[in-house]
Amino acid sequence: MKLKRAHRLGFAESSAASDVAFLLIIYFIVIAGFNINKGFLINLPAKDSTRLILRDDLMRFEIDGDGYVIYESELVGIPEAANLIRSAQAANPNIAVILSINPAAKWQRIVSFVELAQDLQIDSFSFSMMKDVPQ
Repeated sequence: MKLKRAHRLGFAESSAASDVAFLLIIYFIVIAGFNINKGFLINLPAKDSTRLILRDDLMRFEIDGDGYVIYESELVGIPEAANLIRSAQAANPNIAVILSINPAAKWQRIVSFVELAQDLQIDSFSFSMMKDVPQ
């Protein structure tokens, strides 16, 4: 008497293929790095670093309560500030930009100026809020 053998299904025909595909999808999702925009990436100096900046290397900008950018007591726009910084960088690559911000300033102008500093790849950029501002 001849016994019938059970027919074995191949890998592609069985449910094992879909299980492996599902596990591979999960694996790649887990190991993939999700790029989440967390804001501005600004390189901060090391804690123990000492960097000397000469006064001639400083460019001081202000943003007043109405959102206007001021450089050397004159109103300038963001494009004019970019041109000023570019020309200063061409003359001196170690230029440092300082931004003083009025607490009543429009946040979008501040963000625009920080983006400008990031686009121009300014190595030394500092910003702070003004403390003694007349209301």
